[in-house]
Amino acid sequence: MTHGTRDDLLHRLAEAVGSVTVDHPTRVAVDGPPAAGKTTLADELAVVLRDEGRDVIRATIDDFLFPRARRYPRGEYSAEGCYHDTHDNEALRRVLLDPLGPGGDRRFQHSVYDRAADAVLSPPVTTAPPDAVLVFDGVFLLRPELVDRWDLRIVVTMALEKTVDRAVSRERLVSPRAVVERRWRERYIPSQQLYLATANPSRHADIVVHNDEPQQPVWETARREEPFFETPGGR
Repeated sequence: MTHGTRDDLLHRLAEAVGSVTVDHPTRVAVDGPPAAGKTTLADELAVVLRDEGRDVIRATIDDFLFPRARRYPRGEYSAEGCYHDTHDNEALRRVLLDPLGPGGDRRFQHSVYDRAADAVLSPPVTTAPPDAVLVFDGVFLLRPELVDRWDLRIVVTMALEKTVDRAVSRERLVSPRAVVERRWRERYIPSQQLYLATANPSRHADIVVHNDEPQQPVWETARREEPFFETPGGR
């Protein structure tokens, strides 16, 4: 494991992105539990990459939700529902990951869902440059339906109990503590445990970031005989 500063970590991640050799835009997953800091890390990485002159597409799983009426057939606090019923992974592959992948035409949409309106969205199609970088954050990104769609896989970890405290602090102005804690303990944490048990995301990760202390992160890189590369026939 490597210990360092936040800047050290961001430099390492940007270096890993630069090491990917593919003939299409580089698709980077930043996976992790809710409130683990993956969105902040993805935002910071995007800034570093842009400063290096890369064309960055910044997107998030929150823009690939099903409308609320479809998300809770098993109940609002169901962990299985959180994992199986929340995200439109087929649309994510179809409008974003596959167009940017091998054989794709690079014509993509960065979202299919409007959170403010709780409605299906169809934004204009954009064409990405061949050397663009997609920095995509979200939960459950290394599940079987998506794991082979990424060219670099970053997993952000944190003690799940600590995510509860972060969530309470983050949402204290909009939700009572009891509501936030129930949502985390009954839905989000058990859904992460289900994900860990069934998908084992760290096994697929290129870099695992232990983010319990964000300004003093610890990270580890998967051992590879070659630099990051695209496997033949990968999507």
